[in-house]
Amino acid sequence: MTVPFVHLQRQYLRHKKELDASMAEVIEHTAFISGRYAAQFEADFAVWLGVKHVIACANGTDSLEILLDTFGVGPGDEVIVPAMTWISTAEAVGTRGAKPVFVDVDETWTMDPERIAERITARTKGIIPVHLYGCPADMPRIMAIAEQHGLFVLEDCAQAHGATVSGRKIGTWGHAASFSFYPGKNLGAYGDAGGMATQDEALATKARMIANHGQPKKHTHLMEGRNSRLDGLQGAILSVKLRHLDMWTRERQSHAAAYDAGLADSGLRLPIRPKGCTSVHHLYVVEHHDRDKLREQLGSQGIQTPIHYPHALPTMPCYREWNASAQEDFPVATAMSSRIVSLPIFPELTPGERDHVIQNLLKG
Repeated sequence: MTVPFVHLQRQYLRHKKELDASMAEVIEHTAFISGRYAAQFEADFAVWLGVKHVIACANGTDSLEILLDTFGVGPGDEVIVPAMTWISTAEAVGTRGAKPVFVDVDETWTMDPERIAERITARTKGIIPVHLYGCPADMPRIMAIAEQHGLFVLEDCAQAHGATVSGRKIGTWGHAASFSFYPGKNLGAYGDAGGMATQDEALATKARMIANHGQPKKHTHLMEGRNSRLDGLQGAILSVKLRHLDMWTRERQSHAAAYDAGLADSGLRLPIRPKGCTSVHHLYVVEHHDRDKLREQLGSQGIQTPIHYPHALPTMPCYREWNASAQEDFPVATAMSSRIVSLPIFPELTPGERDHVIQNLLKG
C-alpha cells in the first residue's frame, strides 16, 4: 500500500462538478485578474472568518510583507517571530529592512509567551505569532503583552484556517492577519494565493492600495505599491472550496483523533494542544528519537513522511550572525527540528491508509 502525504487530486474529483463549473464561468466572463470572483471570495471569507475586511493578494508571503508595510515596519525596527516556522514569517520582516527577533516555542510548538517580554526592546514594533501545524498560539496572553508594550500583533494563519481559541477564530485576535491559500493548505487554491484580514478600516484601505500599485482606483497612485492581486480563477475556486472547509476540518480532526488513540502507546511524542483551543490539523507532527531511521522504515512501506521543518530559523545561515548561540537560546525549536516528522493527514485519507500508518509506527 502507498499512503501519500497529501492527495489534491482526490479533493478535486470529490468536488469536480462544482469546481469545473466555477472555472468555466470565470473563463466565460474573462474575469482573470481581481474582478468579481476575487471580490466575491473576499466577501465570502470575511463572513466565514467574522471580520469586516479581507484583502486578497497573490500569495501568503506577500500578505505578510504588505501588512508589515501597512504597519510602517522598516530599517531599524524589530519584530518578534517564533524560532520554528516556515521562513516567510521572518523573511517578510527582513526584506522590509527590519530585524526578525526570534522567540523559542513551547510544548505546543507555538510561540512561548513566557519568552516574549525578554526579547522586547525600544526598537520592537510588533509580534507575529504563528499558528503552527494548525494549532493556535496563546493569543490572549500574546495580545496582553502587546497591549502592555504598545505593539501591533500580526497573526500568521497560513496553516490554521478555522482554528479557534476560546471559540473565537484565529485571524480575529490580532490587529491584522495573514493567510496563505497555497494548494496544500487546508483552504488551498490551484496556484499561489493569499489574503489579509482586519477589523481596521484604515489598515485595510492602505493594505489594498499597497497590493494594487498604491492606487485606490485606477490611475490614481497615492504611493508606490506593488502588484499583488488574486487571480479570478483562484477566487472562484476558493469560494467553492470555502463551502466545504468546515467539513474538511472535521475530517482532519477525526483522523487526528484516530492517530491520538492508535499511537498513544507508540513511544512517539504526539502533538500537545492547549486547553480551550481547537486545532485544524494542517499537519500531524510527531517526534521520534531516530527520525531518519523511522522515515526510512515507513518509506519502505509506501508511507510518505516529510519534515516541517528540518531547521530552526535562528540556526539557518541567513540568521546565524544574529544568533550565534542558537541551540542554547532556542532549545525547544532546535531539539524538535531533529526529531519531528509529519504523518499523512488530509480529508480524503482513507481509514485503511491511516491504519496502515499506525500499524507500521507501532512496529517501530
